[in-house]
Amino acid sequence: MSDLDPRRQAIIDEAKTWLGTRFHHMACVKGAGVDCLHLIYGVYRHVGLVGEIEIPFYRPDQFQHRREETYLEGLLQYGHRVERPEPGDVAIFKYGRVFWHAGIVVDWPLLIHAFAERGEVCLGDADQGRLRGRDVVFVSVF
Repeated sequence: MSDLDPRRQAIIDEAKTWLGTRFHHMACVKGAGVDCLHLIYGVYRHVGLVGEIEIPFYRPDQFQHRREETYLEGLLQYGHRVERPEPGDVAIFKYGRVFWHAGIVVDWPLLIHAFAERGEVCLGDADQGRLRGRDVVFVSVF
């Protein structure tokens, strides 16, 4: 990734500093607790790609009971869909009825995400485990 756009490199570098932060619904404190949406927000805010955003409350199991694509639609307010992800883009996966889990692409299919099932921010492989075979959409701010 040596020829990577410096803004994309900044996203990856910042995301790596969140590794090991425990999973905590609706939290955004590096080293203490974060969920997948707030990880993306925290990283993008730190590198200056988004400003202060008030994220409304959402239930951790909302993907099981709703059909509204609030997570995906929220991301699309700040970026656009792309067919092939580049480092620093967001991959959002379908869970239940809607797209409800996301991570920051490092080098597809590798991503950094706050994964409730692991209990922390970790490096994941979208071709393995619970992410494998899920519908996925890619969103880029570039």
